[in-house]
Amino acid sequence: MSDFLIKSTITLCVLLAVYYLFLEKEKIHVFNRFYLLFSLVFSMVIPFITIEVIQEIAQPTVTPGNIQILQGSPIIMEETNYLAIGLWSLYAVVTLVLAIRFFSNIIKISSKMKSNTPIDYKNAKLILVTEKTLPHTFLNAIFINESEYNNRQIEAELYTHELTHVTQKHTLDILFIELLKTVFWFNPVFIFYKKAIQLNHEFLADEKVVTSYNNVPFYQSLLLSKTSSNPTFYLASNLNYLITKKRLLMMTKTTSKTEALLKKVILMPIVATLLFLLCTKVVAQEKTEPLTADQPKKAQTDDERKDAYYSGVRVIIHDLINNKKIDKKYEDLTLEEKRKCFFYVPNAFQKKSPNEKELENFKDSKKYAIWVDGKHEPNAHLNNFKPTDIAFFQGSSVSKNARSKKFPQAFQYNFYTHNYFDKNLKNSHKKFSGEKVEVTLSNNKNVRPIRTK
Repeated sequence: MSDFLIKSTITLCVLLAVYYLFLEKEKIHVFNRFYLLFSLVFSMVIPFITIEVIQEIAQPTVTPGNIQILQGSPIIMEETNYLAIGLWSLYAVVTLVLAIRFFSNIIKISSKMKSNTPIDYKNAKLILVTEKTLPHTFLNAIFINESEYNNRQIEAELYTHELTHVTQKHTLDILFIELLKTVFWFNPVFIFYKKAIQLNHEFLADEKVVTSYNNVPFYQSLLLSKTSSNPTFYLASNLNYLITKKRLLMMTKTTSKTEALLKKVILMPIVATLLFLLCTKVVAQEKTEPLTADQPKKAQTDDERKDAYYSGVRVIIHDLINNKKIDKKYEDLTLEEKRKCFFYVPNAFQKKSPNEKELENFKDSKKYAIWVDGKHEPNAHLNNFKPTDIAFFQGSSVSKNARSKKFPQAFQYNFYTHNYFDKNLKNSHKKFSGEKVEVTLSNNKNVRPIRTK
């Protein structure tokens, strides 16, 4: 999760900075709309992209010396991470509140559309409302004051402006960024993206008005005269958004085709650089020479199996003999540190099924406690299986002092179906399933190894 947040945030910030520096001030509004939406989608996707670069390395020759075997082995045990639970709970609560707010606003706007008089207007609907309000748009609905409409006090430029929001479906952009803000509420960069998207929408609508009526001074005065109007829903596109110097200057600005093309082309190297820096993964591959007829392929050594099995796992070694602590990734351990500890690598599981008599015996609930695919089940659950339905089974006896009130049986057995075996056991010998291993080294047999997950 942290890797996703880091990569996506870096991408969001870089692409937004490029927009502010090179694109926002140029009259390429359609491209800018695409760029902002692409930046959001690309930033969500880039953490899942991996570009592998194969790097061949020579296999070093290791001559092992005297190997000191000390007590201690990796012991894995589940621990409850209360901090993580607390943070995820906080995230869930805040996200739920924001989601309720988001959908509540949609319901309010929908209710407003249904409770007021609609009038067909070109490919939109005019919603006449009684309260004093500035024209604003949601999907294909344009909300205007009923009295001003009946008295023909709404200028044609305002209708054109709002109709542009409808025809270009600007509401969909706002809903998209609001959904992202709801999920990633802790990331303030989405606030800046929404502002950039809304301002771009106003540029697009302003451009349509200017080209349709060709009277920039009048339109600028009209916009300035509307700045004191009431605010609208935060999900709606509205005329009064950011009546600033940016919008007024943009109406008279021109951008040459050459300059526009150069600005657009800059996107390509930026995306390529982000992909290279954030998605490239160097994969080490042993350099091999072609085998001759008298050189059979060597089997994987124990050290190679351990290196593959524990790759990426964090190892904490508590060396009580030398009074020191080692905390490294497994691959960063020295050969000596690796061989001081007993790193167990399991062998591959081989499928085996019980015979009919064995399966029948396991149904005895007084003698056996059973688990099927990792879940405790009553013994009668085995009636649902034929011997061939079981891909693998194993168990052990339980000493009297280890038995509990819930499990008083003398034996405990695990049964795995073919689907579960293929998904969870078949390749479990190839990669360690946990994130961390702690090892205690000591000459004292009474020292308890530290348990962790």
